[in-house]
Amino acid sequence: MSRPHFDTSTYTAQLDEKVERLNALLAPFAAPAPQVFESPREHYRLRAEFRLWREGEQRHYAMFEAGDKHTPIFFDDFPIASRKINALMPLLKSAWQASSVLSFKLFQVEFLTTLSGDALVTLCYHRPLDGAWQAEAEKLAADLQVSIIGRSKGKRLVIGRDYVEEQLQVAGRTYRYRQPEGAFTQPNGEVCQQMLGWAYDALGERQDDLLELYCGNGNFTLPLATRVRKVLATEISKTSVNAALANLADNSVDNVTLVRLSAEELTEALNEVRPFRRLADVDLKSYDFGCVFVDPPRAGMDPDTCELTRRFERILYISCNPETLAANIAQLSDTHQVTRCALFDQFPYTHHMEAGVLLERR
Repeated sequence: MSRPHFDTSTYTAQLDEKVERLNALLAPFAAPAPQVFESPREHYRLRAEFRLWREGEQRHYAMFEAGDKHTPIFFDDFPIASRKINALMPLLKSAWQASSVLSFKLFQVEFLTTLSGDALVTLCYHRPLDGAWQAEAEKLAADLQVSIIGRSKGKRLVIGRDYVEEQLQVAGRTYRYRQPEGAFTQPNGEVCQQMLGWAYDALGERQDDLLELYCGNGNFTLPLATRVRKVLATEISKTSVNAALANLADNSVDNVTLVRLSAEELTEALNEVRPFRRLADVDLKSYDFGCVFVDPPRAGMDPDTCELTRRFERILYISCNPETLAANIAQLSDTHQVTRCALFDQFPYTHHMEAGVLLERR
């Protein structure tokens, strides 16, 4: 199978189709026209994952079409990936071709990079990793000036750090983020900055408090915290919670209380269905919430969490799935109306898109 061709000349037409689709989904709610944030045409993706396919004595970077795990598409470069990934790909390939220790039963390579130039490479193996591998990996990490993680069944060896460090600009301030290997991060850094700026502006300067659900590593938490009196943020992933706490400390943001709870559990806590030990030191009644910010997974908010957001005057919603966004808005449309809307083209050359809406009480 031939490799896919990312034709930059088709970008505008594809983006126009996404705008039409979002407009159609939000038309029943009389939403305003979306503000559209374009992506760079090339080198926008900060993450990439390749299987390695062996032909003769050589291993090649490979991907597969959905549903076909037998016909590889080979890559020597990857135009949609960051320049850092493209620079590392041939260097890493030369390294494993020159070292049987590095190449033996190596089956997958993952890259994680940042706009600020940091990089982490994960090498996945169908064999145990030993001292010989670690010695080779340490030399490779020094040569490439990256962190390396080796993964095999039941084992994870870290050479350097198990996260990358990102810097993002929002409203004239630089925020520093630790982005752990294996945890979710926004793949398109340039568009992520645009999303943060839009959310920062939509929230506005306020004298009350913010509730944030699904906060992840604090991607939105850091800039939004500067717009309100204090924030109560929740996240269920332990890895993301640890990263968020580090990011809050690294950026000297001290008005955020972060609790490891799911959105469903927090709904139960706020509705006083049952107590949670993780909230034992949190006085929920001390908060004066004027807005709730949500960035849920593709499934959107469950019905109970959606009902929870109804009690707030303003709902700021970032969505990676406009279909579930529309379903959630339908549930809320009798009490809230869409007053601002945005489309963020996180995923050029695919049908996926990110959207943002501000809902305000009627």
